[in-house]
Amino acid sequence: MRRQATCATLRDMTVTPWLGDTCSLVDAFRSGERSPVEELEATLAAIEASSLNAFSFVDAERALDRAQAADVSLPFGGVPIAVKELDSVAGWPNTEASMVFKDRIATYDSTMVERLKARGGANLIGMTTASEFGGLNVSVTKLNGITGNPWDPTRTAGGSSGGSAAAVAGGLITIATGGDGGGSIRIPAGFNGLVGMKGTAGRIPRGPNMTVGNMTVTTGCLARSVRDVARWWDVCSGYDIRDPYSLPRIDGWEAGLGSQVLNGLKVAIVPNLGSAIIRPELAELVTGTGEMLARVAGMTIVDGVEVAIPGLGYEWAISGLASLLIDLGDAWPACEEDLTKEIAFGMSMATGAYDLNMAAQVDVARTRANEAVADLFDQVDIVICATNPDAAYPAHIGANTRVGAIKVGLENNGALTVPANIAGIPSIAVPIGLLDGLPVSMQIMGRHHSDATLFDLAQVIEREQSWPLVAPATPK
Repeated sequence: MRRQATCATLRDMTVTPWLGDTCSLVDAFRSGERSPVEELEATLAAIEASSLNAFSFVDAERALDRAQAADVSLPFGGVPIAVKELDSVAGWPNTEASMVFKDRIATYDSTMVERLKARGGANLIGMTTASEFGGLNVSVTKLNGITGNPWDPTRTAGGSSGGSAAAVAGGLITIATGGDGGGSIRIPAGFNGLVGMKGTAGRIPRGPNMTVGNMTVTTGCLARSVRDVARWWDVCSGYDIRDPYSLPRIDGWEAGLGSQVLNGLKVAIVPNLGSAIIRPELAELVTGTGEMLARVAGMTIVDGVEVAIPGLGYEWAISGLASLLIDLGDAWPACEEDLTKEIAFGMSMATGAYDLNMAAQVDVARTRANEAVADLFDQVDIVICATNPDAAYPAHIGANTRVGAIKVGLENNGALTVPANIAGIPSIAVPIGLLDGLPVSMQIMGRHHSDATLFDLAQVIEREQSWPLVAPATPK
């Protein structure tokens, strides 16, 4: 693990990092039950002792300075928060989880990072591991090795926000940043028993220096509770001129929890979202939880809704590599051996085969997918499906594996998560139970700008069948 030396002032800690949610930690700071310095010391000690490999960089010395000066009146005042290593924090490594950029240092803060510090008062303590350039839904890279799932370290933490999910579920920190271009918040949230929200496209700005690309990427967090995510929206959302697609600011996400009219909403419960191959026991859990949610919230279940969202094909996948080519610049193709084989293969395909005909096919396929999602939401207000096809698969498995159940687990995630990115609609992943002792999850999807409704529906599940906030026997 790449990190600065642990602060010399740290003492032996018998107290663990806070194992509740982030909002309760802030309450503890404000009441004097715990101080930001005490929490930081416990956090750094736990990270040092952890075998999860969730962190790629820790900024211990400066984090102590920030803890001592924390303003706990702010929404995240004094809270140790980790940043996914695909994000940008001035003065920190800017590796994008790739050997190619292992020595690069960031020169600016991303908009979300700046807001976490200025509006939120967060104490950013380090960077969590991710898949290389966010291109895969696994937690394995050449740069950092394997990140384990705290429920079972031999299992994947998912990706691309795998380190953030492992750190939060592993009891090291209460909340961490994430990004979701095809499921990269929701997939690891599902595998690790957390809440993961992909907001309406543009809800949280992506600047500065954003590339437009396929316009599927959103940013957010990995969290233990719904109210934590709502508070994140209060701090981080709202228009910024450096993201021309960002949405106007809305205040009161946390204060407004529980205020949406849910009664009478029409919901379709389609565990496989029409095409994914998922574990039968998981389909039963999704159906049962969806029916419970509909009953408690007063929603009307609409049976027989056909979901037919077409796949986008490999042309769409490689079309998104244009931004990576910009990033690699003159380093490509000489850097090919430093890349994971999946990313290297994709780059070779994109630079060697992608042309105007393929670009046209991508546009046609995306239009069809958008229309299919619109057709679905012409019939219902809410769609419920699984987040992942199964519980977490073995950690060492790569995205190109072609064996048995692992193939099912890897190849079907996109069918469940990508449609929300393509259409830009909000989707929240929430834990719904365990299979084989590992968390499983379902998604609640809504129309554009229905983020607050999804928060309230997720909170119903949280209230009716509360989930463990951390994995057993954490921190590890």
